[in-house]
Amino acid sequence: MRFVEAVAVLVVLVLVALIGPAEARALDRAMDRVFTVHGADAEDRFLGSAFLWGDGSVAVTNAHVVGEADEVRLVDRHGAEELALVIARDAVRDVAVLSVAPGREGLVLADSVPGLGDEVFALGAPLGVEFTLTEGRISATARQVDITVPLRLLQHDAAVNPGSSGGPLVDAGGRLLGMNSQIADGSRMFVGIAYAISAADLARIVPGLVAETLPPLPKLGLRARPVDRQVAAALGVPVGGLLVDGVEADSLAGAAGLAAGDILLAVDGAALAEPGELAFALERAGTEAMLTLMRGGARLELALSLAAEDADGLRLRELGQAAPMAVRSYRLAALGVVLDDAGVVTGVTENSPALFAGLAQGDRILAVNGAAVDLAGYEITGPVLILVAAPGGATRHIYLDPWGETGGLRPVGGANVLDPDVVVF
Repeated sequence: MRFVEAVAVLVVLVLVALIGPAEARALDRAMDRVFTVHGADAEDRFLGSAFLWGDGSVAVTNAHVVGEADEVRLVDRHGAEELALVIARDAVRDVAVLSVAPGREGLVLADSVPGLGDEVFALGAPLGVEFTLTEGRISATARQVDITVPLRLLQHDAAVNPGSSGGPLVDAGGRLLGMNSQIADGSRMFVGIAYAISAADLARIVPGLVAETLPPLPKLGLRARPVDRQVAAALGVPVGGLLVDGVEADSLAGAAGLAAGDILLAVDGAALAEPGELAFALERAGTEAMLTLMRGGARLELALSLAAEDADGLRLRELGQAAPMAVRSYRLAALGVVLDDAGVVTGVTENSPALFAGLAQGDRILAVNGAAVDLAGYEITGPVLILVAAPGGATRHIYLDPWGETGGLRPVGGANVLDPDVVVF
């Protein structure tokens, strides 16, 4: 008996012991529809996992598994190999479609959406350990992991690790619930939080990619941050919406007239109560969206054309937490900022609050809390939001809180509110 066949028999025996013969057979059949993915070149690198979809003429995996490859090698649990063409990919939604030899059936989609606490099984090749099955429970049914991507993922605790990407998440009957795509935690190893693109989203994305009817997500050329309580207090505005940090030249956002300091409030009349709602609004908008924004205390509307090629979404950042005040006020010089008469930063003191906040030599201060001020005599009596222009002209906002922690700004990874770092493996 070959090694792979012996492993398959062992898997079945273990499943029968754990969950019963009927479910074991269903999961065993599901495993027959799973592949390991390898590079098709001489390096033959292990890349991840994949599974048969629909009528079996295509397989599905993550876009980050295949990368820029036009062809990959698939291996099933019985050792059979085939070359598969990458016929479609969406790097933002992280889905890739592979053309495979016909004659096999894909996984059957579950006829209902999984609920909180439902039992699930992850199939794939974690850490390259081929055709592994792990069991867990649904932890959350609709988690938006990346606020720039219009997907709400299934969160579960079935163990997955690098190499599990692209493998299916199924129920006890072997029916497809989703595709494992991400884990949380900077260690890159499983810590109990895993994410799968839901079967419902795959049923929309995969046919759209194959038929080339799924519109790409446009790149706006916009940097923005949520208007949370700290930003709202600094600007004297309600919480909610997105504060524009900067706009790239010759971008869609620039063509629409957006500018640093604008606060995006709504898209096509739908309020942006949460930052992640912008991605969904843009996906629904089609070729044009009407933006509602606040500029200098006035409410405006701008038409945003979305006629663009591929995009990788907005880059949004969030702020650290504030600590209690220690003193009543500071001037910029006391925070480590050396300015010339034109408001250009000529130096930043090492280990100063200004340095930790992100202020750099060459930055020109344009506004504080949305208004032009006398920088030489300005007294900072609370956390401030400073609009600066870099030497190249790019603008951004810097949140400076002399009484807060000095961790500065960090990217939003977005696993959940407790874990800001999601690693795509």
